[in-house]
Amino acid sequence: MLKIENISKTFNPKTITEKIALRGVSLHLKPGDFVTVIGGNGAGKSTLMNSIAGTFRVDAGKIVIDGEDITKWPEHKRAKYIGRVFQDPMMGTAANMQIEENMAIASRRGRVPTLRWSSAAEQREFIREQLKTLNLGLEDRLESKVGLLSGGQRQALTLLMATLVEPKLLLLDEHTAALDPKTAAQVLGLTNEIVNKRKLTTLMITHNMRDALSCGNRLIMMHEGKILIDVGGEEKKNLSVKDLLEMFEKAAGSEMNSDALLLS
Repeated sequence: MLKIENISKTFNPKTITEKIALRGVSLHLKPGDFVTVIGGNGAGKSTLMNSIAGTFRVDAGKIVIDGEDITKWPEHKRAKYIGRVFQDPMMGTAANMQIEENMAIASRRGRVPTLRWSSAAEQREFIREQLKTLNLGLEDRLESKVGLLSGGQRQALTLLMATLVEPKLLLLDEHTAALDPKTAAQVLGLTNEIVNKRKLTTLMITHNMRDALSCGNRLIMMHEGKILIDVGGEEKKNLSVKDLLEMFEKAAGSEMNSDALLLS
């Protein structure tokens, strides 16, 4: 479903602020793979995700989704294939628009946009039924402005919107990091439910090693712009945080620094 071949990205090349973010990264995801991505700050996680989404172009390499080479596509063109949830609950929705209007826009992803925001009666019922799956009572607040929702409600809504039209690839960019622990656990549970039930091909960045181990069927760890560890199946299921740290130290040839230790 997703094939990344030897992509590289350097910011501010040939300057004193040059930063090599990706160093020949290759990654293949099969349909239905749920891959968690971990690594310290500056490891290349967000750069990898932004490269896939088209936020910026890679310097070299190829990105293919469902057999389509999207390497040179602009971000808006890739959006018809990609659903994305950001770390900031304020992103991914229109705060000044109603819940129903946001959902109606999400239901038209990949279609030619129109100026008609209101949904037909059958679409309103469809939206209501979808919102019921969140168990947040939002189906009774269709006309409420999204900006009035809590961070957790908004993130749950964004997740639903990102998957309303089934994406070829779902990108979750530390989407629980800005939430309190209880709300983060609820949103993560909802994430597992949606992704596993619909078998969505998913790439999820997280700073939490335990979440990375408990979610998905595969885990990759990045360091200095490279993928150091790639484990899946039974091997991943049997790993502990301690095991993962030991694997990192062996692969990197050094212990995790103080910043990276925040991952545990």
